[in-house]
Amino acid sequence: MRMKKQMVVKGCVIMVLTLMMALPAMAADKVLLMATTTSTDNTGLLDYLAPYFTKATGITLKWTSVGTGKALKLGENCDVDVLLVHAPPAERAYVEKGFGVNRREIMYNDFVIIGPKSDPAGIKGRNVVDALGAVRAKGALFASRGDNSGTHKKELALWKATGSAVPEKEAWYVQTGQGMLATINIAAERNGYTMTDRGTYIKYADTMKGNPPLKVLVEQDEILLNQYSVLAINPKRCTNAKFDLATTFSDWLAGAEAQGLIRDFKLLGKSLFVPNAK
Repeated sequence: MRMKKQMVVKGCVIMVLTLMMALPAMAADKVLLMATTTSTDNTGLLDYLAPYFTKATGITLKWTSVGTGKALKLGENCDVDVLLVHAPPAERAYVEKGFGVNRREIMYNDFVIIGPKSDPAGIKGRNVVDALGAVRAKGALFASRGDNSGTHKKELALWKATGSAVPEKEAWYVQTGQGMLATINIAAERNGYTMTDRGTYIKYADTMKGNPPLKVLVEQDEILLNQYSVLAINPKRCTNAKFDLATTFSDWLAGAEAQGLIRDFKLLGKSLFVPNAK
């Protein structure tokens, strides 16, 4: 009888040890790795959304925030499971090449050109093409992210829309190679202009207690729309990609709960993003 009891106890111990060894693997199975643009991170949106997502699904969301170009590369290299980015032409090409699948629009804001209140190039109220032309003509300092991010890609397209080459070699055109908040701060320090998404600008204004040194001078031009989309990494290319978790995340972002949370996410009484999932 004693031997039988010992065998039962021993069996229970083995079972517990087996479960304990399996727990890390089970926990890892419920972790979704995402690459995203700096604006979704810098604004605090992801810190705000992540707990709701975990509560609704049991999935832990972990992310790295880089420029959209680098985020796409992380997906291409099978280093993440899902992307949340904002460069529609690059995203469509990405899907066509087979790197991403199930691209879904989630939310948008817009780009704005900001600069000092003194506005040395006189761009306030102009359309974006005329404004950039005025910056070029004046040789006023313009800080560019220069990092292949979604914002940088858009900025390059806008310079080309002026009918002239991107001023990459001009002394007044400064490529920071940094994220959006850092680039805004460099422009502010040098009394210059830059282009940013509105959400990051609102966050910047909030850190300045509502009185930032750089003001919005050019806005509400149709060409300045800034669309954000979620893409799952193609599981046929990346066999380790957690396609099921990525799909759950995409469905949740497009659902009523997350769309309402995005709508309610505000700083200084202003919405940073507008939900538009279909």
